[in-house]
Amino acid sequence: MGRAQGRAGMRLPRIAHTSRPWRIHELTPDFRVEDVWALPTPGRRHDFPLLVEEVASLDLSHSSFRAVRALFTIRWKLGELLGWDAPRTGVGERVPTLRDRMPEDLRNAGTGPSFDAVPFRPLYLLDDEWAAEIANQTMHGVLHLGWVPDDGGGYRGRLAVLVKPNGWFGTAYMAAIRPFRYLIVYPLMMREIEKKWRAHSGTLPGVGEPDKHFPDDRRDRTHRSSGQG
Repeated sequence: MGRAQGRAGMRLPRIAHTSRPWRIHELTPDFRVEDVWALPTPGRRHDFPLLVEEVASLDLSHSSFRAVRALFTIRWKLGELLGWDAPRTGVGERVPTLRDRMPEDLRNAGTGPSFDAVPFRPLYLLDDEWAAEIANQTMHGVLHLGWVPDDGGGYRGRLAVLVKPNGWFGTAYMAAIRPFRYLIVYPLMMREIEKKWRAHSGTLPGVGEPDKHFPDDRRDRTHRSSGQG
């Protein structure tokens, strides 16, 4: 797996998502892979539901980091003022839900938890994969969470964001927010996720043990990816 894995909290090349046999590929051939990240969430094979619950409960508008709180507050206020997040722009209104594309086995799978603070709609939950969708005036997006083996005998989370921009406006919007995502939102979000993961996984025996499951930075330099996709 090596270079395609990446270390915790690291941005990965798109191939780290597209090369794996995720079921989400069946639903999103017209979406582009916007971001892929290795999450700082070492664990065991059956710990994926814990990560799903953690991500579903994440509320970045109440982040412990002031810069993240400020950016999300501005975004929600702009959306309210300009109508970007009005019901008419969402899933089932401006765009059909991706559930319409799902085969029977995915339809019969559970959807997993609902989100506490953001208007994502869960699509399906499998043993190692969870997906949710969102739509507004700027884009139709998918948050995909995977649970992949690492080189230490354990597992770790992998986050991918897929988008279908809404015309020229959506494309321009995604380009405009890209520097803020990479310089502020994602790095601090990784720290937020790691903090919550350590707190939650520490209550279960054998979960969240970096020395066993997840090499630290000094021993994991061979996993750094040279490309960012």
